[in-house]
Amino acid sequence: MPEHLSVVMPVFNERYLVAESIRRVLAVRSPAISRLDLIVVDDGSTDGTRELLREIAAAHPDRITYVEHPENRGKGAAVRTGLAHANGSVTVIQDADLEYNPRDLPRLMEPFITGDADAVFGSRFMTSSYRRALYYRHAIGNRLLTTASNLLTDLGLTDMETCYKAVRTHLLKSIPIRSRDFRLEVELTFKLAKRRARVFEVPISYAGRTYEEGKKIGFRDAVRALGAMAHWWLIDDTYAPDEYGSEVVGNLLGLTQLHRWVSALVRPYLGSRVLELGAGVASLTARLLPRDRYTVADTNPHYLAYLHNFCEGKPYLEARRVDAEVDEDFQAFHGEYDTVLALNLLARAHDDRAALRNLGRALAPGGRAIVGVPRGPRLYCHLDEAVGHRRRYSREDLVDALEAAGFEVEEVFDFNRFAAAAWWLNGRVLRARGFSKPLLKAANVTLSIWRRLEPILPWHGASMIAVARHPGGCSAGLSDPAAAIQVAS
Repeated sequence: MPEHLSVVMPVFNERYLVAESIRRVLAVRSPAISRLDLIVVDDGSTDGTRELLREIAAAHPDRITYVEHPENRGKGAAVRTGLAHANGSVTVIQDADLEYNPRDLPRLMEPFITGDADAVFGSRFMTSSYRRALYYRHAIGNRLLTTASNLLTDLGLTDMETCYKAVRTHLLKSIPIRSRDFRLEVELTFKLAKRRARVFEVPISYAGRTYEEGKKIGFRDAVRALGAMAHWWLIDDTYAPDEYGSEVVGNLLGLTQLHRWVSALVRPYLGSRVLELGAGVASLTARLLPRDRYTVADTNPHYLAYLHNFCEGKPYLEARRVDAEVDEDFQAFHGEYDTVLALNLLARAHDDRAALRNLGRALAPGGRAIVGVPRGPRLYCHLDEAVGHRRRYSREDLVDALEAAGFEVEEVFDFNRFAAAAWWLNGRVLRARGFSKPLLKAANVTLSIWRRLEPILPWHGASMIAVARHPGGCSAGLSDPAAAIQVAS
């Protein structure tokens, strides 16, 4: 199916080139593009560009959305403004300096049409029909920056600094853009990598300008780009604020060592047919596969988009939108699974008892529910509110809730004692309302040390897991849980 394309064009003092740039964009016709909208953002031009853009926009009111900044705010700010007006299924950034030819836009759409791509970069260094030969040292600098980026993101790109970055609009709008200048290219690349987006490259033509002709990028920008790489490698800032709390929860997705620990704790209890509720971006799922059947479920559309992509090539894996508190969402699952995995789900539920009853509906007789919750009602604070927790549980609270829903509790254990101390200090003593991104990164790096100290810390952990059986006999294919005690320690 052809794509509806939104083209965002940030403009600053391009009086002599912008009219031709716009003409070329509007002239694009291709079976790959069902509709093309152009959003032009004048970023405080002072050379007559603004007056010219007003005339052009007035002549094309059905195709051009025109926005002005009262003063120059930088490319990143202009892109943010333009993105707010993008309505296409795909959005691409188009500079106004004629270095990139809009005739290549249909080529960027091809990986989206096949359904494989979340983002497509136009590479100036892959084989293309033509490329102007300019500034050998500049090209070397680009390649060095791309190499550094690849080492930090583990993306095998040939041209990280390309302006032509086409991204699914819903994905691009969900990424917070902080950069004001050309460091935007680094920021988008690193955040797409951290969001595990499927990034493709296609060759594009390139007619670079000389500095005498008005080229704006130089050596200082390369140094700034290296600094931006270090920053965005260290800092996890991949979700914009939304109604689902993706911003805060998304920051916690970078705790890869914690995910590895939790997966080791729950793996001995898993059967061969698993329903995972609140799967997020498959942080645990990836460590628990393969299984005979595995269903990942969530309600956050950003996570679901990723989960559907994650399922490709895995015939035993499917993604669905499932709300644990909605009975109708479980009608298709009646008795289908021998394991339901619900970690950090009950604490966010309005009615945790209703959610537990639905877990039981999805289980075959003898099947297990593995339920994870934040432990310690006295620890409840603004940090819990930030991640969407409505409550924290004592052991008795969790057991009572499970038994009220008809489960027979087999085992309950807590873990992550270091986090309990950090939660108490930051939330109850310092009264923090959010998470420091550098501290989260440090916690992830040092977690293996704290995990070894776990047995000697004289308090309970911040999290708790219960394993409960749905009555009705023994279910085939369930693992022996005896090893879990050793893993937890």
